[in-house]
Amino acid sequence: MPNSSSDSLRLFYALWPDDATRTSLMQLQSGVHGRLVPYSNLHITLAFLGQQPASVLPVLKDILSELPVSPMMLNLDRVSYFNKNRIAWAGMHEVPEELFNLQRSLVNALEENGIRFDGHSSFKPHVTLARDAAPPSDMVFEPIAWRADQVVLVQSVTASEGPTYHVLDSRSLVENTRTADERGPGASPVL
Repeated sequence: MPNSSSDSLRLFYALWPDDATRTSLMQLQSGVHGRLVPYSNLHITLAFLGQQPASVLPVLKDILSELPVSPMMLNLDRVSYFNKNRIAWAGMHEVPEELFNLQRSLVNALEENGIRFDGHSSFKPHVTLARDAAPPSDMVFEPIAWRADQVVLVQSVTASEGPTYHVLDSRSLVENTRTADERGPGASPVL
């Protein structure tokens, strides 16, 4: 686990795409101008926790393990833009209720466990494609069908070349399994 001895870690929970979905998202990035998000960093943030004391990791992993089992199909069928942050992103015209339910369950569990974090009042599910981006032109593309079935707890480490993400724990939404802890300390989950 990177920086496990640090007093605090920059953390978030995310839906983690499979390789086929990531590849489709990368192909979509070809029509976007800006600082492209690397292949390994593509995801949908469910809850950004910011800096958290390392001591809360066991609680955060328990919260992950208790999330309801509910894989869902996401139909990424639009590219849009956040003007304020200059972010080009992929998302859905129709967000399945299961995704909102998953995110609400996560936020409720965090609040019940006294985990403080900002920005959980306005959940807009999206995959960031590029930062410091120009507004994308109208893009016609084949919608990306993503069977979202993996939720992860991630540490974000800022480096000169940009953030790198380290999966600290992973949860399948298909069955009651965790993948990181079962293989021992420091093991990266198979995603």
